[in-house]
Amino acid sequence: MTDAAPLVVVAHGSRDPRSAATVRHLVALVRDRAGAAEVRTAFLDLSDPPVPAVLADLHAAGHRHVVLVPLLLGSAYHARVDLPSILADVTGEYPGLGVSQAEVLGPDPALRELALDRLRATGVDLADPGLGVVLSAVGSSHAPANEAVARLAREWEARHGCLVSPAFASAAQPDVAAALTALRTRGARRFAVASWFLAPGLLPDRVREAASVARAPVAEPLGADARVADVVLDRYATAAVSAA
Repeated sequence: MTDAAPLVVVAHGSRDPRSAATVRHLVALVRDRAGAAEVRTAFLDLSDPPVPAVLADLHAAGHRHVVLVPLLLGSAYHARVDLPSILADVTGEYPGLGVSQAEVLGPDPALRELALDRLRATGVDLADPGLGVVLSAVGSSHAPANEAVARLAREWEARHGCLVSPAFASAAQPDVAAALTALRTRGARRFAVASWFLAPGLLPDRVREAASVARAPVAEPLGADARVADVVLDRYATAAVSAA
């Protein structure tokens, strides 16, 4: 990978410092696995460094092709509109710079299994027919992104013995309270919350607070895990080959 294009891992960014710290830890894992490829961290908003600054720095260093991997679990506004708009502005300013945007991370099978492992770590028995699981995610105004979470909830319910409902922390319904009510109506008597979030932050905290009324254990986000790093590198490799 001596001549490999630099990899820029692009996260959303957050006012919560735990989020950026988790992203940087994850990118360190990616860097350890990336061979000779240069690996950088960038953020869309609220955290530094911003995407345009990282791309400008790589261009100044002589790179003419860069691969961006969005550290996002759903293909919604940030992946479909926000990031492409930023890239159009940057490549307009640096016409000799080619930038390939990789696919988002989710819903990769490895990440689905990691989310289940995080849920199991709370001590719940997924084969318990009285268990209701809330699969919590960010939420989006882009309906297909929400449907991907709902589809994952249906997959888990069909695969295990528990009941599963999606819930969203913002921009979509049902929220956690509504999901708990729906699960209770369907016969659930014990509850747990799975996390379809990459890092801790304000929205996962909102989910945790809403779950506290049901005394439901809440799984940790996917976090800086080797399996997430491997999916990032898989997206990078696919985008790099497509651009070659």
